Amino acid sequence: MAVFAQISLGVDDCERAAAFWARALGYVRRAPRWPGDDWIVLEPMPGAAGTAIAMDLSETRPPEFPRIHFDLRAPDGDLDAEVDRLLALGATRVDWRFYPAPGERHPAEPAYVVLADPEGNRFCVSA
Repeated sequence: MAVFAQISLGVDDCERAAAFWARALGYVRRAPRWPGDDWIVLEPMPGAAGTAIAMDLSETRPPEFPRIHFDLRAPDGDLDAEVDRLLALGATRVDWRFYPAPGERHPAEPAYVVLADPEGNRFCVSA
């Protein structure tokens, strides 16, 4: 059965994207696989769980409503603190029209905030 080896993220500026995601996730840059390998791949710290993320140069803009995105969970369920931390790293808030109206969210459904990384790629953060 196949497993994810890495997720490739389309970006305009590989260095900028890698710097953001390394700080956001506590990931480290993988060493080049061979001389001249210029791919930036981030991976979890040794012994930590997670899937590697590759920065893939793209000439297209991120879609407003992506078909795939990252879902991050705030440590200790402190959504506000994690959103503030990610905003300080360079993320921006996304005016997401699909937030449930007050009182419409199911009690078992966690609260979430939609953000964009410095490249415009949307991701969610939940409690």
